[in-house]
Amino acid sequence: MSPDPAVFTTERLTVRPWERADRERAFDLYSRWEVARRLGSSPAVLDSLDAADARIERFRSSSADPRFGIWAVQRKDTGVVAGTVLLVPIPGGDGEVEVGWHLHPDSWGRGFATEAARGAVARGFAGGLPEIHAVVRPDNEPSMAVCRRLGMTPQGRTTRWYGTELECFHLPRPLTGPADEGIRAYGA
Repeated sequence: MSPDPAVFTTERLTVRPWERADRERAFDLYSRWEVARRLGSSPAVLDSLDAADARIERFRSSSADPRFGIWAVQRKDTGVVAGTVLLVPIPGGDGEVEVGWHLHPDSWGRGFATEAARGAVARGFAGGLPEIHAVVRPDNEPSMAVCRRLGMTPQGRTTRWYGTELECFHLPRPLTGPADEGIRAYGA
């Protein structure tokens, strides 16, 4: 079976659907407390390959809308999955869409989160989204730095989503020049 086609590519990354063949890497990523502690309202690590399979299946079926998804971020140079990037409606929101990322610690500090998120944001704007949000745990300075590199504006703390206090960031669709020019400038 051939791999699913890319959702989008960047200079160093291929963003594609998660595949069953990624199960060991998904388990290695999501079984680590240093990653899982920043995710969801009740953080928990994966405890088995079966749980990794279920996570991959959930990611693959995350949205019927083709603009949205939870995708694997694969390095072009090594073929290793560096982590996940997502562009999804915020659960419990009023139609707000968030960009997010979960990277394996062996891929931290290399700019992969910013690169993948920039591509996801460009995809969202190209798909007609008027704005994109990010929500980050208050102690997650590296992810807040990614938000700033994306040009997102801090909106302060909120408990509106995910049942926990989060820092909220906002990015409106670029409005300079023709709409597709602003998107192209952003990275699409």
